[in-house]
Amino acid sequence: MLWQWPNMPVLCWALFKVAALVSAGHLQSAFSSLSTAFLFVWAYLELAQGVNYFRRTLGAVVLVAIVISFFR
Repeated sequence: MLWQWPNMPVLCWALFKVAALVSAGHLQSAFSSLSTAFLFVWAYLELAQGVNYFRRTLGAVVLVAIVISFFR
């Protein structure tokens, strides 16, 4: 299978990322943090339960990128 519908964490990540882009102040910060949390959940789920090695590798790469950006 080359393509499948996005799962709930990816949809929530996109929703909160758009909300962060159109808001300002503390609300923007909260939406940005929530979007990162949903992306982290998606990456973990792909790493642990991905349907093929490409998706597991993609989850691992995104997870590492999130962790590195957290410590910057």
